[in-house]
Amino acid sequence: MIRIMKYGEVPNSEIFARSMPTMNVTDKVADILRNVKERGDEALREYTAKFDHATPESLTVTPEEMQEALAATDPDFIRILERAAANIRKFHSRQVRNSFIINDEDGIIMGQKVIPVDRAGLYVPGGTAAYPSSVLMDVIPAKIAGVKEVILSTPPGLDGKINPAILAAAKVAGADKIVKAGGAQAIAALAFGTESVPKVDKIVGPGNMFVAEAKRQVYGMVSIDMIAGPSEILVVADGASNAAQVAADLLSQAEHDKVSSAVLVTDSQALAEAVQAEIERQIPQLIRYAIARESVDNNGKIIVAEDLRAAIEIANEIAPEHLELCVDNPFDYLDSIRHAGSVFLGRNCPEALGDYLAGPNHTLPTQGTARFSSPLSVDDFVKKTQYTYYTKDALARVAQDVAAFAEKEGLTGHARSAMIRMED
Repeated sequence: MIRIMKYGEVPNSEIFARSMPTMNVTDKVADILRNVKERGDEALREYTAKFDHATPESLTVTPEEMQEALAATDPDFIRILERAAANIRKFHSRQVRNSFIINDEDGIIMGQKVIPVDRAGLYVPGGTAAYPSSVLMDVIPAKIAGVKEVILSTPPGLDGKINPAILAAAKVAGADKIVKAGGAQAIAALAFGTESVPKVDKIVGPGNMFVAEAKRQVYGMVSIDMIAGPSEILVVADGASNAAQVAADLLSQAEHDKVSSAVLVTDSQALAEAVQAEIERQIPQLIRYAIARESVDNNGKIIVAEDLRAAIEIANEIAPEHLELCVDNPFDYLDSIRHAGSVFLGRNCPEALGDYLAGPNHTLPTQGTARFSSPLSVDDFVKKTQYTYYTKDALARVAQDVAAFAEKEGLTGHARSAMIRMED
C-alpha cells in the first residue's frame, strides 16, 4: 500500500528518496558496445537473437513491411496519430531558432548560424509495451529542425517484425530508416555504425538501464539528449480534488515500470487517505497490475504538507519529470514552479494528455535533472556555429587591446598575431 507521510514528521531522506535501479550493468554494456563496434551487423544479429529472441531477415524495415504494417493498422488509429502529429508540429514549430548577424560597427561583421545535425538516431523502447507516441515525439522535432536523415531503432517482436503501430507512427512522423534492434546493441549500432545502420551524430530517446548506460558510455563520440531514469509523476492537489481522478493519474505512471514513482503532495489529510483507498480500489483493474503494484508499494508516497505553497516547494525540491497541479486557478501558482519537466495545469489535464495528444514533448528529464535540463525539443537537433569578420582598419582599432590582454595571460604569440598585422 502507498505510504502516507507528513512533511516535517518524517526525515527528509524519506520524503525526497528516489527509486533507482540497483543492478550494475557498466561492464556488460561496455562489452556489447565493443562487440558491435568491432563486428557490426554480425554482433547486432547475435544480440537480437539473444535478448529479443528474434532473427529478422533484414535488420532494417523494408518498404514491403511498412506497407504490410499500414494495411494492418486500424484507420481510426492512424487518424489519431495524424491528429497528435499535427499538435506536436504546431508546438515544436515555435521552438525553431534563427541565425543572426550583427554589423552595426564599421568593418566588423559577427553572426551565428543555426545548423541541424546531419543524422539523428532515435531510440524507441519495446519490451513490455510498444510506444508509438515516442516515435512522434522524437521524430517530429528532428524533422522540424531540418535533420537530413532520421534513423529510428526499436526492438523487433518474436516474428522479427516491428509492431505495426510503431511503423504507422514512423510513417506519419517521417522517419527515414527503421532499424530492428533494441537495448545497448542498438545504441552501439547508432553510435559506431554497422553495415546496415548508418553512424549518427546524436542519439535521443528513453530506454531501460542498459540503454541509459550505453548512452552514457558513447557520449563524446556522439551527442545524446539525456540519461533517462524511471518514469515519474508528482501531483500537487488541494483538498477539493477528486480522489479517484488523482489516484488514476498516479497509477498512469506506476504502470510504466516497477521502478517508476508516483507521488502525491497535498495540504489535506482527508484527500491523502481517500487517494490511498482509491489506489487500492483501482489498481486491481489494471492490465499491468503486477507492475503497478510493485511500483506503488516500493516507490509511491503521499506527502501531507502544511499548505499549497509548501507543497509546491516540496515539488520543486523533487523536480519531477511530470508535475500535475490539481487546483483551482492553477496559473496563480505557475510562476512558483521552478523545477519540473512538464507541468499539467488544473483539474482536467491528466498527464496522459501530454503523453499522447496535447503537443508538448513527453521525452523529459528525470531523477531530479529538471533542475538543470529541459524536455526534448528542436534545440536538441541543431548546433550553432559562430563567425567573425574584421577589416584591417577595424582590427587596428582594437589590436593594442588584444595584445595587452594576451600579454596579461602570458601568451605572447597571441599578442604577436594581432600586432603583426599592424606592421607595414
